[in-house]
Amino acid sequence: MYSWSGRRACLTAVWACAALCGAGAEDGAGDNALLRARLDKLEDELAQLHKAPGAAQKKPATAFLDVELYGYVKLDAAYDNARVSIGDCCRWVEMEAPGANGHQFNLTANQTRLGLRFKGPESKGLQTAGLVEMDFYGGGAANKPTPMMRHAYLTAFWPDLKLGVLAGQTADTISPLTMPTINYTVGWWQGNIGYRRPQLRVTESVELADKTEARLEVAAARSIGRTNSWTGASFDTGQISGYPTVQGRASVSFPMLADKPTVLGVSGHFGQEEYTNSVMLATWSFNGDLTLPITTWLALQAEGFIGENLEAYLGGVGQGVNTAQGQTIRAWGGWVALTLTPCATWQFNVGAGMDDPEDADLATKGRTYNTLVFGNATYFFNPSFSIGLEIARLQTRYKDQPSCDDMREQLALTHKF
Repeated sequence: MYSWSGRRACLTAVWACAALCGAGAEDGAGDNALLRARLDKLEDELAQLHKAPGAAQKKPATAFLDVELYGYVKLDAAYDNARVSIGDCCRWVEMEAPGANGHQFNLTANQTRLGLRFKGPESKGLQTAGLVEMDFYGGGAANKPTPMMRHAYLTAFWPDLKLGVLAGQTADTISPLTMPTINYTVGWWQGNIGYRRPQLRVTESVELADKTEARLEVAAARSIGRTNSWTGASFDTGQISGYPTVQGRASVSFPMLADKPTVLGVSGHFGQEEYTNSVMLATWSFNGDLTLPITTWLALQAEGFIGENLEAYLGGVGQGVNTAQGQTIRAWGGWVALTLTPCATWQFNVGAGMDDPEDADLATKGRTYNTLVFGNATYFFNPSFSIGLEIARLQTRYKDQPSCDDMREQLALTHKF
C-alpha cells in the first residue's frame, strides 16, 4: 500500500508531465488550469481517505511511551577466611570440621542488572508506568549464570486523589529499606527481612501539614511456602492455603534535621501455609523502619522486626518451620547503618545487623544466631563508574555447636548506565 506522501508525489508528477506536454499548445494555459483543478480535487479526496479509521498507520510503542533502558555492570571479588553460604554472596557462616581450612575466593558478575522503565501517556488525570528488571542470580554455572526476574510490574496513579495501584512482582510492602552493603544480599538473613513476590498493592497518601504527609499501603501478595516434607507431596504449602498473604504499612514523612524528610513507618504481614488438612501454620511479622537525614552529608537508617515462620521473608536465618516438631520458628532482629557522603566522589557506610531465632523452636544444629558488622567505602571516578571496598565480620551460632566466624573482604567495580 502506498503511503500518503507517495500518492501525493505520484499525482504531482502526473500534473507536471501533463503541463510540459501541453506547454506548446495554443490553449495550454487553459488546459493547465483545468488539470490543476482536477488534481486539487483528487488531493482532497485522498486526504479524506487518509483520515478514515481504516487508513490509520500503526505507530511504534515508543511513539506513545517514554521508554528508558537502565542498569549496571558489576564485578564482585570476595575473600572469606571461613566457608560461607553461598560464596559469591554471603548469607551465613557454614559449620566446618575441626581443624578444616575453609577459606575461599569468589569472583562473579552475577549482580549485573538490566532494566526497562516506561511511562504511558497521561490522560484524564491518570498516570501509568511500568518496570521490568533482571539480574543473573537465578542459578546455573559460575560462568553461565541463569537470568532472574527481579521486578515486573505496572502502576496507575491518580494525582488528584493521591491514589496509586501497583500490580505485578516487586519488593514487599513491609520493611522497605535496603541495608547499604556491597554484598548482594543487603543484610538478608542478618537482620533485614523482606524480599520480592507477586502482589496487588493500593497506596493512598494524605497531606497532614506543610511538608508532612501520611501514607497507607495495603497489598495482597502471593503466599509462598515450601514443598511439604511431611507427606512427601510436591506442592507449595502457601499456594494450597487458598489465600493470599496480606501486607500493610503506615508511614509519615516530615521535616526534622535536614532538607530531606524524615520517614517513620510501621508494617506487618499475615498469611498461612497448609501442611495437612488439619494443620495450618501462620506466617506473620511486625516491623518498624526509620530514615533520618541528620545533615546534607550524614544519614541514618534502621529497621527492626519480630515474627514467626519468616523463611520466605529471608528471616529466621533461613528457617521458618521445624517440621520434626510441626511448629513455626519465632525470630526477631534488625539493623542500623550510617551513610556519610562528604563530597560527590566519596561515600562511606558503617552498620550492623542481627537475626535471632528462638532456640527452643529449632531442630538440632539449627542456626540460632546470625550477626553482621560491616564498613565500606566507594570512590566515584564519575557519576557512572565506581570502585568499592567492604570489610565485614560475620558470626553464626548453631544449636549445641560451636559458633562460626568469618572475615570477608569484598571489592566491587560498577559501571551504571
